[in-house]
Amino acid sequence: MPKVLSERQFLTMLTKEKKGKIIEDYKRGEADTGSPEVQIPILTTRINELTEHLKTHPKDHSSRRGLLKMVGTRSALLKYVRKNDIDRYRSIISRLGLRK
Repeated sequence: MPKVLSERQFLTMLTKEKKGKIIEDYKRGEADTGSPEVQIPILTTRINELTEHLKTHPKDHSSRRGLLKMVGTRSALLKYVRKNDIDRYRSIISRLGLRK
Protein backbone atom coordinates (compact mmCIF):
# COMPACT_ATOMS: atom_id res chain seq x y z
CA MET A 1 0.00 0.00 0.00
CA PRO A 2 1.56 3.36 -1.01
CA LYS A 3 2.21 5.88 1.72
CA VAL A 4 0.01 8.96 1.51
CA LEU A 5 1.73 12.19 2.52
CA SER A 6 -0.05 15.00 4.27
CA GLU A 7 0.13 18.46 2.75
CA ARG A 8 2.54 19.57 5.49
CA GLN A 9 4.87 16.62 4.87
CA PHE A 10 4.84 17.27 1.14
CA LEU A 11 5.71 20.94 1.60
CA THR A 12 8.71 20.13 3.80
CA MET A 13 10.16 17.37 1.61
CA LEU A 14 13.11 17.96 -0.66
CA THR A 15 11.31 17.67 -3.98
CA LYS A 16 12.89 17.23 -7.38
CA GLU A 17 12.28 20.91 -8.14
CA LYS A 18 13.92 22.11 -4.90
CA LYS A 19 16.89 19.84 -5.47
CA GLY A 20 17.23 21.05 -9.07
CA LYS A 21 17.21 24.67 -7.91
CA ILE A 22 19.93 23.95 -5.33
CA ILE A 23 22.05 22.23 -7.99
CA GLU A 24 21.59 25.20 -10.35
CA ASP A 25 22.62 27.66 -7.63
CA TYR A 26 25.74 25.80 -6.48
CA LYS A 27 27.10 23.83 -9.46
CA ARG A 28 30.64 24.46 -10.63
CA GLY A 29 30.28 23.30 -14.22
CA GLU A 30 27.58 22.50 -16.74
CA ALA A 31 26.87 18.89 -15.69
CA ASP A 32 28.02 19.16 -12.08
CA THR A 33 25.81 17.34 -9.58
CA GLY A 34 28.33 15.53 -7.38
CA SER A 35 30.90 18.07 -6.29
CA PRO A 36 31.11 18.97 -2.60
CA GLU A 37 29.79 22.44 -3.50
CA VAL A 38 26.53 20.77 -4.54
CA GLN A 39 26.38 17.95 -2.00
CA ILE A 40 26.84 20.20 1.04
CA PRO A 41 23.88 22.53 0.27
CA ILE A 42 21.64 19.54 -0.48
CA LEU A 43 22.59 17.91 2.83
CA THR A 44 22.12 21.22 4.64
CA THR A 45 18.60 21.56 3.24
CA ARG A 46 17.73 17.99 4.24
CA ILE A 47 19.23 18.54 7.71
CA ASN A 48 17.16 21.70 8.22
CA GLU A 49 13.97 19.95 7.09
CA LEU A 50 14.62 16.95 9.32
CA THR A 51 15.39 19.23 12.27
CA GLU A 52 11.97 20.83 11.86
CA HIS A 53 10.38 17.38 11.68
CA LEU A 54 12.08 16.34 14.91
CA LYS A 55 10.80 19.43 16.71
CA THR A 56 7.25 18.17 16.23
CA HIS A 57 8.09 14.45 16.54
CA PRO A 58 10.71 14.21 19.32
CA LYS A 59 10.42 10.42 19.72
CA ASP A 60 11.21 9.64 16.08
CA HIS A 61 14.54 8.00 16.80
CA SER A 62 15.08 6.49 13.35
CA SER A 63 14.84 9.93 11.77
CA ARG A 64 17.19 11.28 14.44
CA ARG A 65 19.73 8.62 13.51
CA GLY A 66 19.42 9.59 9.84
CA LEU A 67 19.91 13.23 10.81
CA LEU A 68 23.10 12.40 12.70
CA LYS A 69 24.42 10.43 9.72
CA MET A 70 23.72 13.38 7.41
CA VAL A 71 25.46 15.79 9.79
CA GLY A 72 28.49 13.50 9.85
CA THR A 73 28.57 13.25 6.06
CA ARG A 74 28.31 17.02 5.70
CA SER A 75 31.07 17.47 8.26
CA ALA A 76 33.34 15.08 6.37
CA LEU A 77 32.68 16.91 3.08
CA LEU A 78 33.42 20.26 4.73
CA LYS A 79 36.69 18.90 6.17
CA TYR A 80 37.66 17.62 2.72
CA VAL A 81 37.00 20.99 1.08
CA ARG A 82 38.78 22.86 3.89
CA LYS A 83 41.84 20.62 3.54
CA ASN A 84 42.05 21.02 -0.25
CA ASP A 85 40.90 24.61 -0.89
CA ILE A 86 40.29 27.02 1.97
CA ASP A 87 38.75 29.67 -0.31
CA ARG A 88 36.09 27.23 -1.58
CA TYR A 89 35.41 26.23 2.05
CA ARG A 90 34.94 29.84 3.16
CA SER A 91 32.67 30.51 0.20
CA ILE A 92 30.46 27.50 0.97
CA ILE A 93 30.02 28.22 4.67
CA SER A 94 29.34 31.91 4.06
CA ARG A 95 26.71 31.17 1.37
CA LEU A 96 24.98 28.60 3.56
CA GLY A 97 25.29 30.55 6.78
CA LEU A 98 27.03 27.70 8.58
CA ARG A 99 29.06 28.61 11.62
CA LYS A 100 32.52 27.12 11.49
